[in-house]
Amino acid sequence: MRAAADEVNGHWYDADAGPLVRPYAMTGGRTKPGPHGVRFDLIALVVVEPGAVDAAEESLLGPEHRALLGLCRSETQSVAELAADADLPVGVVRVLLGDLLEAGHVRVSRPVPPAQLPDERILREVIEGLRAL
Repeated sequence: MRAAADEVNGHWYDADAGPLVRPYAMTGGRTKPGPHGVRFDLIALVVVEPGAVDAAEESLLGPEHRALLGLCRSETQSVAELAADADLPVGVVRVLLGDLLEAGHVRVSRPVPPAQLPDERILREVIEGLRAL
């Protein structure tokens, strides 16, 4: 027995299958962001570029792109937070962010690689020195 599709919170769902719009439809069948294949780390921070998107330009974007922009406007978000808040798979969010980055709508701050972080021993010495003051 097949369940009927219902509209829930503005989204189409099928009780057995879940959302009726599949991830590949949201990304146009793409699995990698942008032509350069940029890789977004889960903890990379995304912020909307001030004045980068006007109302007319935003109306040309898809609903998922607009949702990600809306989430980033209120505060800086990580890729993982965006995926959770938008209720989208991380792979889809990465592809959509690639589109937004390429269009100049967002800026992405990549995390510092562990090899470039200061040594923990040095940080402890600095803390101990500050406490001694």
